[in-house]
Amino acid sequence: MAKLHRSANIWLSMRVRFVTGCFVGGLICWILCSCTPQDHDHRIVISVADQAMDVYFRNQFLARYQVSTSRFGVGDYPGTSATPLGHLSIAQKIGDGAPLGMVFKDRKPTGEILTPNAPGRDPIVTRILWLKGLEAQNHNAFGRYIYIHGTPVENQIGKPASYGCIRMRSQDVAQLFTSVGVGTSVDVVADHLPVQPANIAQASEPQASW
Repeated sequence: MAKLHRSANIWLSMRVRFVTGCFVGGLICWILCSCTPQDHDHRIVISVADQAMDVYFRNQFLARYQVSTSRFGVGDYPGTSATPLGHLSIAQKIGDGAPLGMVFKDRKPTGEILTPNAPGRDPIVTRILWLKGLEAQNHNAFGRYIYIHGTPVENQIGKPASYGCIRMRSQDVAQLFTSVGVGTSVDVVADHLPVQPANIAQASEPQASW
């Protein structure tokens, strides 16, 4: 009984810490967003079915990028590595001016730069767009550190391979970073994206190196 009691106390303590972390993270996010001009002109739609992202400006289609969502499926339950569905927004932009391939740890540049598909490496690189959930089905997203970010594992782009975030090629996420601002609407959907004209269907072609 004593062991069961200790286990229950440990579980309760971990849950309290997680909930507290989400609350504090959400409060920080709210304070930062309230002081930053909001981008209401751009909109991002990410399709899990297509492993692709469409970007719009005032409902005008701009570009489509290949992405990689979670290898563990969709959802927002605490402690999982799924990609949350629904309506979110960009809460913070991190990495402005960093070289392509710059490695980030705890959202800070380390000084290390990786080329695409560097063997044995899978950190966050180039840019970070930190997402905030706006619905009950994704309200843990900010506290779970769900980002749109660059990845050196570019040969996995186009199929589910992440641990919850939305991965992009470095050149693509850098381009997206300069196009959209904090407050940009982000919808993650399970369904397919609409068919777009062939001449603008792809924002860029994959490249082996920079």
